[in-house]
Amino acid sequence: MTERQKIFIAYIVSGLFLAFSAFLIATERFWFIAVIPVVLLLIWLFVYKLDVVLLIITFFTPLAVKLSDMEMGISVSLPTEPLMLAVLILFFLKALFESGYDSRILRHPVTLAILFNLTWMFFTSVTSEMPVVSFKYLLSRLWFVVPFYFLAILLFKKLNNIKYFLWLYTLPLLYVIAYSTMVLASHGFAQDVSHWAMSPFYNDHTEYGAILAFLLPFTLGFTFYRKYPIYYRLFAALISFILLGALYLSYSRAAWVSFIAAFFVLMVIVLKIKFRYVFLIIGILLGLFFSFRTEIVDKMEQNQQDSSGQFYKHVQSIYNISTDASNLERINRWKSALRMFEERPVVGWGPGTYQFVYAPFQRSKEKTIISTNFGNRGDAHSEYLGPLSESGVLGALSIVLVVMLVLNRALRVYKESDNSEIRMLALSSLLALTTYFVHGILNNFLSRDKLSVPVWGVMAIIVALDLYHRYRSPKKDDKNKENNPEREDT
Repeated sequence: MTERQKIFIAYIVSGLFLAFSAFLIATERFWFIAVIPVVLLLIWLFVYKLDVVLLIITFFTPLAVKLSDMEMGISVSLPTEPLMLAVLILFFLKALFESGYDSRILRHPVTLAILFNLTWMFFTSVTSEMPVVSFKYLLSRLWFVVPFYFLAILLFKKLNNIKYFLWLYTLPLLYVIAYSTMVLASHGFAQDVSHWAMSPFYNDHTEYGAILAFLLPFTLGFTFYRKYPIYYRLFAALISFILLGALYLSYSRAAWVSFIAAFFVLMVIVLKIKFRYVFLIIGILLGLFFSFRTEIVDKMEQNQQDSSGQFYKHVQSIYNISTDASNLERINRWKSALRMFEERPVVGWGPGTYQFVYAPFQRSKEKTIISTNFGNRGDAHSEYLGPLSESGVLGALSIVLVVMLVLNRALRVYKESDNSEIRMLALSSLLALTTYFVHGILNNFLSRDKLSVPVWGVMAIIVALDLYHRYRSPKKDDKNKENNPEREDT
């Protein structure tokens, strides 16, 4: 954006702001005067420092509170989602009036997979059972993806901005951890209290546990990276200890499983085990499961251990499919999603519609004490079966394609970079996304800002590392900056 265009936009926005202010003063709504400095500052930041806006949104995401009005169909997370919508609008305005967006980003395999997913979501929104719901869902996906993928890649051309992004999410999360822990302590650390102790900041303990597991690979990576100063590593170690404690107290079994899965992936990479052997073993295990599924299911149905405050018993309840209401309700939702897919396998029922249309696909014998017919208790509980039921087979395949490509690129950067810090960031990103994609088998959070901001942001980190940092050693990087400085703001 040229200086003249920035000045023109500033005049337009300022004029609209003054007209609105005059209206509020004329109607004696003087409360607005108190927020004028904040509004003016935001206008200036949006015009001149969009990168700072992205970091501000990142900081407030863990602290944002969701406001819902079911009668009007409005649900918004404040203050983050209105800011993301403003960034989305500004991005499209800039795309209309100027060129210059890096074409390498648009040609990147991960970007192409994301664009395919968004395009198919648009098409299935047109064919949706509830088009208004689907287009609102698509709009919300866009205000996550555009700021924290397409713009964040440009932000991460500066390597330090990657660390700023990660810490600006992690540090305010410490307040949520302290708040949740105090609530738990006041109730004697009862397991059932862990389901809502983090409210109103996080929806429930599964979402809260997911972000804790997601951030740990980064704080642990900072802890064990020897080229960082000792005080930095000690601080990262302290934060890692706090996150681990909070992860345990979340009592989120899915989060625990996802973190363990990331650890196994780390062992495979560090020990340089060929992934074809890993996939072979997984294939053999799946074959054995289907060969002896009757015996395995019978054994699982003998497990009567429900969720518990005791660690061993709580872990044991993971495979209880006979009495644990949480596990049974997931199975109920998954089977409903598969029945929805069977009825509309090509275009599905429309993005975001699952919770409103799945009720007739439930079977009375599969319902639990927490089942509902009113679309008010969540969705498909799967990042993969949800799109399968809402956008058909291509919807699910597009998500799987994004997962495979982004993990593949992270692994390539880790293996090929000549910069140890880049390798550490790539590996941490790969492990963080592993925790989320494994967790995504059991839950889905990409419709909410709490996980969408870090997940899309870390995908942007991987693409930025791949495009701008993979082949740069520290000395080469410094020399390139001196000889050929690049524009690095958004």
